[in-house]
Parts: sequence; C-alpha cells; structure tokens
Amino acid sequence: MENNRLAQQFDLYTRWRQSIADVLGEYRRWLADKQLSDVQIEERIQQQLNRLREDKLNVAFVAEFSRGKSELINAIFFSGYGHRLLPSGAGRTTMCPTELRYDNGKPVSLSLLPIETSTHQISITEYRRTPQAWSVVEFDAHSRESMVEAFKEVSRTRRVTVEEAQSLGLYHPEQPDDAMLIGQDGLLEIPCWRYAVINFPHPLLKQGLVILDTPGLNAIGAEPELTMSMLPNAHAVLFILGADTGVTKSEMEVWRRYISGARWKQKGRMAVLNKIDGLWDPLKTDDEVETELYRQLQNTAELLGLPRDQILPTSAQKGLLAKVKGDQVLLQKSRLLQLERNLSDELIPAKQEIVRESIQGEIEDMMQQTRITLETRLQSVLDQTDELRCLQGKNEDVIAQMMRKVKQDKVNFEVGLQRYQALRSVFSVQSNQLFHHLGMPALKTKVRETRDTMMKAAFTKTMRQAMDDFFSDLKRRMMDADVHVLEIKKMMEAMYEKFSKEHGLLQKTPPPFSTSRYLKALNKLETIYRDQFNTTFNMIAHEKLTLTSKFFETLASHVILEYEAANRDTESWLKAVIAPMESQMREHHVQLKRRVESIKRIYQATDTLEERIADLEQVELSIRQQLAELDQLNGKAMFALAHEEVIVQAA
Repeated sequence: MENNRLAQQFDLYTRWRQSIADVLGEYRRWLADKQLSDVQIEERIQQQLNRLREDKLNVAFVAEFSRGKSELINAIFFSGYGHRLLPSGAGRTTMCPTELRYDNGKPVSLSLLPIETSTHQISITEYRRTPQAWSVVEFDAHSRESMVEAFKEVSRTRRVTVEEAQSLGLYHPEQPDDAMLIGQDGLLEIPCWRYAVINFPHPLLKQGLVILDTPGLNAIGAEPELTMSMLPNAHAVLFILGADTGVTKSEMEVWRRYISGARWKQKGRMAVLNKIDGLWDPLKTDDEVETELYRQLQNTAELLGLPRDQILPTSAQKGLLAKVKGDQVLLQKSRLLQLERNLSDELIPAKQEIVRESIQGEIEDMMQQTRITLETRLQSVLDQTDELRCLQGKNEDVIAQMMRKVKQDKVNFEVGLQRYQALRSVFSVQSNQLFHHLGMPALKTKVRETRDTMMKAAFTKTMRQAMDDFFSDLKRRMMDADVHVLEIKKMMEAMYEKFSKEHGLLQKTPPPFSTSRYLKALNKLETIYRDQFNTTFNMIAHEKLTLTSKFFETLASHVILEYEAANRDTESWLKAVIAPMESQMREHHVQLKRRVESIKRIYQATDTLEERIADLEQVELSIRQQLAELDQLNGKAMFALAHEEVIVQAA
C-alpha cells in the first residue's frame, strides 16, 4: 500500500491507542493478582478497552457532481491498488451516500439500502440494526474485476415518475433546478440506493478510519441524518470544489447550510480546490499559472470565510496517476502530498486529544480508587501494630481492656453500617428520581405524541408549536436531571465527610458529572430543526408527510440516542460515586474483624505479641510494595496518554 503521511500518522495513532490498552490490561491483571478487583472496576476497565478498540476516525467528502470527489478518495487512500477503487469519471458516479469502513465480524461486501426505505418512518441508524433490509453484494478484495463490478452498484439509477420522486424527497416542484431534471418522457433519474456501506479490509479502514462519500446538494437535503449527525460529527470534512469553476451558487448553499455555520465545529473543515491541472497551460509561464491559482484560492477563502491555509489546491487525477506510475515530479506538481500532510496534521492530533480527554479521567479515577483501598488497609495495619506494641510488657488486665475497646469500635462501626444502609436506601431513591427525568418510556411517549400532532396538523403554526413543545420538554427534563445530579453530589460529599470523621474513612470528592453535554446536543438538534424547517417558506416547501415521516423520525432517533447515552453515563457516574464508600466500608469491616481476632488470640495466649507484630509488619511491607507497583502502573498510563509521537512533524 502507499506509504503516505496520513497512513504513517494513522499507524502511530493506532499504536498509541494500543499502548494505552496494554497498560489497562496490565492494570487489570495486577488487580486480579492482588485480589483488589471487583465487578464495578472490572466493568469500567472493559468500557475503556472497548472505547479504544471501537474508536473510529470519520472523514467526510462533500461535493457537487463532477468535482472529482471519488477520484480524490482514490488518490489519497487507494492508489496502492494500482487502479481506481471507487467509480470515477465524467458525470455523476456516486449516486448515494457511500460509507467505507471495515468490520472484522462481517464479510468483505457492499451493503445497499434501497431508496424505497426513504418513505418509511425509520432512520439509517435504525436500519443498521436490521440486516435483512439491506441488499448485500460480496466481492473478492484481491480481484480488481470483482471490486470494480461490485462498486458499480453505487452508481446505479432508475427512472421514475415525478410523483414517486417527490414521495422519496428527491424532487421539489418549487425549485427550478429540479424541474430541469425531468426528461422528455416525463420521468426523472434517481439513485437505486439510499445508502451504501463498503466493508473493505484496507489497512487504514482496519485501524478505524471511516470514509463518507457524500454526493451533491439534493442527496444531502433528502437525507436528514447526514445533516444531523454524519457531517456535524465527522472529525474532518473535505469540501471539494473545481479550480475551473470556483464556488458556485449551489456550492455556497451546501457550505452554508450543511458544513459551515455556528452549529458546526470549525476544526477539521477544509476546502479542496481540485482539478488545478485545468489551469496548467503550456502557453503561460509557471508564475502566470501560479498567480491565477493564487487568485482563485484567495477568492475561495473569502467566499467560504475560511483561512487561506484551509483551502488546499490539488489535482486528484494527476496525483493518482503519479502514485500509480511512480512519477515523483508529477506527484509534486499535483500537490496531493501537501493536501495529505494538511489533512493528517489537522485530523490525527485533534482526534488523539479527544480520546485522551475521554479516557485519562477514567484511568486516574480508577487508580485513585485502588489507592484509597490500599491506603485504608495500610492505615488499619499501622493502627493494629501500634495497638499491639502498646501491649508489650502489659498484664492481662490491660489486654482485656484493649479487647473491650476494639469490641466497642466494632459496635460503633455496626451502628455506622446501619447508617450507611440508610444512606444506601436514600441514594437508591435519589437515583430512581434522577432516572425518572431521563426515562426512556416517557421520552418515547413524547415522540409518539409529537408525531401524531404533526400528522394531524392542518397548519404550519401547529407543526411548529408541536416541535417547539417537543424540544422544550426534552430540555426541561435534562435540566431537572442536572439539578438532581447536584443534590446527589452534595449528599454524598456530606456523607463522605461524616464517615471520615466518625470512622476514619478517607474522604473522597465525588467525580464531576453534568448532563450539560446532552443538553448541548439537544440544542444542536434544535438548531438544525429551526434552520431547516422552522420558517414559513420551508414549512410550505416541504410536504407535511415528508417532514413528519423522514425529518422528524431521523431527529427523534438521534434524540433517543442522546438520552440513551445520558442514561448509560449517569448509571456509570452513580456507580463511581458510591463505589469508593462501599469499598472502604467493606475494607474497614474486614480490618475490624481482624483486629478483634488478633487481640483475642493474644488474650487467649494462642499467639505471642511478637509473632503478631511481625506478621503485621510483613503485611505492611506487602501493602507498601503494592502502592509502589500502583505508582509504576499510574506512571506508565500517564506516559502512554501524554506520548506525542503521533503529532511529531515527520518528514
């Protein structure tokens, strides 16, 4: 395969993820060996390992037809095959959104979702869970003919009536450009497929790269899921323009509505000025050609509102040819290598930082919890050793008095244990109230009620009110949940402080948590709804049936996904809040029993003081050794997380 900069950086990024997974695996084995593991921490480690293993890097390519988008994908990622992997040529080649990825659990294949599914109230995300809805074409990844033949499917079209195209959301009578698509026979050409997924064992795809090939304005507008999640959540979006055409009116609309704007993150958004070979002119000097290209780049940057260095000129066709032929001069002239450099330098470090931020806090918290357990054990052993040393040279009465004191400590702890059980009950009630605000049944009921209201609505105002009420209710519930999170946090802080004073437990601040990130996601979805549909023009321009059955269903499915994520993360946080106290109470109880047993055996003369003190000193050494080993593991984890090899500016 080609050894380009993106491939090199991605390989380093994959090795970085693996280094963190290796440390987590070592930590898990160490916990088991030292009998420090429990179900809760095992679950948390597995969650982080799954996150690292399933991590994806999403790159979307967006362009109007005939801008060389598929050729650019071939040039950057697939030139090592010596031929075009994706169909590329004059006219429209990619007719439906096409996703390239690799899932080891599935056959090498092309999965195709029929365009007819657009009329159903089911999003692409939901269809992913319904394998029988897809047509599957398996192919041989080692056969050029097999791959080329299979990938032709993404270009397949059929001719339909205006009414059918309209019902599929692919024709809008009020748009003049759409009227021009009608042929002399009164029919329109539409794609056969709504969405395509190519499961292909390319090295980068196997490492977690996901490529989204998105056809023009009509295809984006007809599939709300692209605008709601796929494009906004992509780690990089490359908007491909033609150097010969500049930025057209329809491209400005694509940029403004679907890629730029306040609701999108601006990092990773780049424009590619393709087909610069069209400016190469043997009758002009190199300086004249460069001046013309510079002017085009400046104009593009001004129109799109992007910094000049985020407008990248290239010739995908010449770059692909140069790579296949091994022509270094042509490769440099195509400027493809510079595009790859910019993409990798922008994309990989940003993605690395996202993963680092999401995992570092979890690792630190887990290791801190283990440290608390060990320090609790150590303190108990030191206290026992001090008690026994105080008994050296004392008579039986003093030992009996110590026995009574330890037993009283045990009684006091049992009272504290009852208080803890009461706290556990209150915590359970509070948790249930928190989940009531985030309840999935209530959410699904609200979705159903809103859908029914919109379907029955006779006027635009009623539909708008239904959507406004929908989001208002969702956000209120999320804010109520956040208030409840704060109440639980304050209650647990107070209880940690109380148990610290009364029983010597190490005080621990509950980990931070807020539902604000989900509220932010809801606000983003609401912005999409308002931008695209909450105006009189758009409400009239889109049929009510299309709006309710497609846009709303897609929007609702993403709201449900956000609520499911909020429920999962809330459950994890609640476990993290109560687990240290449970662990310390359990450990304290075990150590108290050992203290009672130790003094009892001395009192009954079955052990000598010296023997017992020597045993405790060995236990102390063992615990200190475990703390040192934990420090080493923590150091390894922090070094792996901070390692910046991925973003070293390699030649």
